[in-house]
Amino acid sequence: MVKIITDRAADMPAAETAALGIEVAPLFINFPEGPVDSAELEAGAFYDRLAAMFPEIPTTAQPSPGIFAGLYNQAAAEPVLSVHISSGLSGTIQAATIAAGDVDQEVTVVDTMTLSGGQRYQVLFAAQAVAAGWTIAQIVERLAQIRAATEVAFTLETLEYLARGGRIGRVQALAGSLLNIKPVIRVAHEDGKYSTVSKARTLQRCMAQIVDFLAQRYGDEPLRATVMHGQLPVQAEALSALLREKLSVVQTEVLRVSPVLGVHTGPGVVGAAVVPQRLMEL
Repeated sequence: MVKIITDRAADMPAAETAALGIEVAPLFINFPEGPVDSAELEAGAFYDRLAAMFPEIPTTAQPSPGIFAGLYNQAAAEPVLSVHISSGLSGTIQAATIAAGDVDQEVTVVDTMTLSGGQRYQVLFAAQAVAAGWTIAQIVERLAQIRAATEVAFTLETLEYLARGGRIGRVQALAGSLLNIKPVIRVAHEDGKYSTVSKARTLQRCMAQIVDFLAQRYGDEPLRATVMHGQLPVQAEALSALLREKLSVVQTEVLRVSPVLGVHTGPGVVGAAVVPQRLMEL
């Protein structure tokens, strides 16, 4: 039986990973008092603290190769499928790859080239395929198809958190703030990095642009959609309704963006991950 390992950036609820037998590598948030495993933080309390700390924000840290090696060793003789946040946004893949070379097990490391709901789709399909008896090679081939067909797009109330976390230029963030411009950002599957899709002056308009972008991408294709947000439940439900109205969504859900990703987006993040339903089926 193949053992699946992912990380906190997949935004998977603890009950979900437990039910599927998925191990989750920690990602750390460095507060003034020291590093904390992001899994130990309740999302609402974290976002309240993050807003209170601003303009100072904590930093984040990936697992060490030693942590990954420990997780791989726990799998005993089982082969491991290690599925992680984009190498374009984190060094997690590098740490996992180093660890994979230091253990005796068969370890296959997969770069999802995305994060959050997009990463979660790949992990969920891998778990489903393992249960159905697929080989690792078969699973990796399908994950590549899912990766190329998935879109993750989101908008932010402010660019300041991305700027302070080094994810976007401070000059661009300042210009956006002065003009009260909010971006629509996607995670490009080609390089796993952020790129700007469009801009608008209101969060409501940005959400409409997210839906327009996805409609142009997918047309009438049946889709699975996951809406993610930090501290914007009302906007998340509005975006979910827009997706159901404008796209052929056959399954939708609303999840919280995990604290380790929220450090870089701030509380005011809302977006969606979308994948063709056909690719999530065996």
